[in-house]
Amino acid sequence: MADFQQQQLLLQQQNQQRQFFGGEEEIGEEELGDDVDLVVADYSQGLEGQQADFVELDEAQQAALAQAQVQQQAQQAAAALAAVPEQVRKFIVIFNQAIQNNSVPDISNAYEGNWNRLTEKFYSKTEWPEAEVIAPLVNDDQKFLTLYRELWYRHVYSRLSPDGEDRFHSYDNYCDFFNYVLNSEGPVQLELPAQWLWDIVDEFIYQFQSYSQWRNKVSNKTEDELALLQDGGVWSSYSVLNVLYSLIQKSRITEQLIAAKEGQDVEEAAGEFGSKPLYRMLGYFSIIGLLRVHVLLGDYTLALKMLDHIELNKKSGLINRVTACHVTAYYYVGFAYMMLRRYPDAIKAFTHILVFIMRLRQYHTRSYQYDQINKTADRMYALLAMCCALSPTRLDENIQTAMREKYGDQFTKMTKGNDEGLAAFEELFLFACPKFITGNSPPYHDAEALAAFKDTPFPDPAQHQLKVFLSDVKTQLSNSNIRSFLRLYTSLGTDKLASFLEIDEEQLVEMMMVMKSSTRSIKWSEGGLLEGEVVNTSDLDFVIDTEMVHIAESRVGRRYGDWFLRNGTRMHDVLSNIQSKPLPIASAKDANVAATHAAPAGGAAASSAGAAGGWATAGKSGHGAGGRSNRGRGSAPVWGGANRSSQAPVNA
Repeated sequence: MADFQQQQLLLQQQNQQRQFFGGEEEIGEEELGDDVDLVVADYSQGLEGQQADFVELDEAQQAALAQAQVQQQAQQAAAALAAVPEQVRKFIVIFNQAIQNNSVPDISNAYEGNWNRLTEKFYSKTEWPEAEVIAPLVNDDQKFLTLYRELWYRHVYSRLSPDGEDRFHSYDNYCDFFNYVLNSEGPVQLELPAQWLWDIVDEFIYQFQSYSQWRNKVSNKTEDELALLQDGGVWSSYSVLNVLYSLIQKSRITEQLIAAKEGQDVEEAAGEFGSKPLYRMLGYFSIIGLLRVHVLLGDYTLALKMLDHIELNKKSGLINRVTACHVTAYYYVGFAYMMLRRYPDAIKAFTHILVFIMRLRQYHTRSYQYDQINKTADRMYALLAMCCALSPTRLDENIQTAMREKYGDQFTKMTKGNDEGLAAFEELFLFACPKFITGNSPPYHDAEALAAFKDTPFPDPAQHQLKVFLSDVKTQLSNSNIRSFLRLYTSLGTDKLASFLEIDEEQLVEMMMVMKSSTRSIKWSEGGLLEGEVVNTSDLDFVIDTEMVHIAESRVGRRYGDWFLRNGTRMHDVLSNIQSKPLPIASAKDANVAATHAAPAGGAAASSAGAAGGWATAGKSGHGAGGRSNRGRGSAPVWGGANRSSQAPVNA
């Protein structure tokens, strides 16, 4: 550094001499001496050293800052955990212990009972504590936290309004759960109640359905949501179908159902994974889930094909293990039949499950899914009304009454076949149909294509399915005039019928062939759900022989014998129940009043005996004072009025 200062001083003196003597000599580098180096290098090394000191200081500060942030987050987490009610903390600890021990009764009690009770008490309008908050209570058990997040997001969907991040994070959590179940080397050590396993599959499909509808609404999307939606793999139809088919394949549930039907060894067909209840039930529920997904996508034939190996009417089948699964399966089977114009099979499916719901209504009141089952039942009554209007059928008396009470006005309009009837069909269809989805996503990855999509969005899938359904309805309603004339005759000439309708005979024959085709449908008898034989779905049939029309009307008569047998048995049960109950004990005062009104002539003796005896009754004390003659005259009926209360207690 001293050498540098001397060199700078020498240069300054030389410049002064040049200016003083007027010289303009240039000083070369060699005149400065061999010891001169690039000054910038010296300064840069000094600056680098200083910057290194600053960097080292920044890293230390950053470490201290990071440590402070960790402490602050720990304090916040501790404060958040302390804010959780004590009952909820205890519930989470007990819930985790039940899952660790694979205690299905305890898990079921916590899942169906305590979770819903605590939700109503603390979190009816707010979120449950996040998984990271309650993680210290369960020692960061990832298996439990994954299941807890499943309940957490389901609560957000049912009670609150999920945003874009909730939808994506919920999908990631389902992926974690299914990867844990499917990608393990052996069966996982986890047992859950059948109700929870069904709810997992059902909620997985529901959130996929909700996401698809939210995704197709391009307007009102924030920038963050648009950035998230550019990832087309989240909640895609392919990923959802892949999960359901993978569960079926892993559990070998199809092979198990075939073996059970053919009387073979089910355990051998199940294999290592399928022998576990977790995999067997997830695989079985995935079949019902695929039925639902294919209906939502509008593929009704493939939807019914999924149930080829499931016997719906088997009382001991797995489908009866969970009521919500039972109801869901019949709802989508009936709807698929209706869209395939197989109205008799749809009516049979709806009637069967509605009778089941009606008989077990008292049990359903204790279920947390009672409201959802009732809503599905109302939708099935609407679908049943439409099917009965298109294919008249005698229904169960109770089902017929309930349907008339709910949709009697619409049913009357639909049977008339005018414009009001068509409007009634449309109203009930939009109310009772599933919330259809489209498999394709808007082009969020292309800004220009997305702008064009806003001008011409996808058509509403529900309106498209309504259009398909009404095309058959319009065909049948157009035949109402012909049907009204055919009901008046057993045989009629084509020329006369054409004159009634004010059309020529060729048009008449064409319309009658359309009518005959529209009243033919396949009806299931045995085998797969898609199999069956062709039957007439109308109560009116006809044959055209040359120029004559021969009509045969088949009215389904009311089964009075069954009605009397059913109600007679019911009345007998009511009477037996009444007779088996003990009679109430009457006081002395009541006995005196009863005796006075029942026997005016001998009432004094009876009442005095009743008053003296205390527990004695009017009829009993009347043995010595005309009481027996009073009963013989019919003044004191055994089951009527005050004398019933005056009988001696049977169990005394």
